[in-house]
Amino acid sequence: MHTQGGSDLEKGTRKTYKAPALEKGLDIIELLAGQDTGLSQSEIARALERSVGEIFRMLTVLQDRGYVAQDPQSDRYVLTTFLFEIAHRIPKIRRLTAFAGPIMRTLVKVINQSVHLAIVGDGSILVVGQVDSPGNNTMAVRLGARIDLWQASSGRVILAHLPPDEIDAFFAGVPLPKGMSERKIRSELKRIRQVGYEVRDSFVIRGIINISVPVIDHSGRAIAALTVPHIERYFDRITFDDCRTELIKTAAALTKSLGGTPPSTDAAAD
Repeated sequence: MHTQGGSDLEKGTRKTYKAPALEKGLDIIELLAGQDTGLSQSEIARALERSVGEIFRMLTVLQDRGYVAQDPQSDRYVLTTFLFEIAHRIPKIRRLTAFAGPIMRTLVKVINQSVHLAIVGDGSILVVGQVDSPGNNTMAVRLGARIDLWQASSGRVILAHLPPDEIDAFFAGVPLPKGMSERKIRSELKRIRQVGYEVRDSFVIRGIINISVPVIDHSGRAIAALTVPHIERYFDRITFDDCRTELIKTAAALTKSLGGTPPSTDAAAD
């Protein structure tokens, strides 16, 4: 129904609607998302400044729907993987992982290294695909892991291949870790875009060298990154440079399957 004065959106205003029960449920999910070992019912109630009765009712519903589970030993509540499974129903992610899975499995057989596929979500990196090395010694990132945007090669190569206004928005909205400067990161992103990928020491594990390549969609934007956390073994049958070349080829194949054009790469840059 139209009113004479136009809709609220047309006037540039927005109505605020309240759904207390829904808000309580979302508060619980968001709280548990940041807890590795879960929380007890009373801890959740205290953190959200709610009564234990309110929390009990919400936890019962969330548990019945499969969003949370209760550890039988500690009675602490944890998130299940159900939200992660729902995220994979999003057409863009489903299509991306469907195309990526087979070529990632082929890649690890060639390079004998693990590889993961990551996207940017809610200001951090989310690992949406992971294939382990077939060898006995492996370095892998957990599927579903969230990683600091600025301390992940995946995030850096994705940002480096985004439009300037989107990069500006990330700088404005996602705090930089201590010791990092926007000026330095912008310079590094520029370099990554020129080269087409990144090779650098891991931010978190000594001795690991990350090789990360963006995945580009039909619009020319980076929507994901393929990353190999490279470990050096004695008597590896494939060299580091060969591993990098194979990863670049695999990312290019995934990009083409999505209708995108792979970035030009300069293999002599590193």
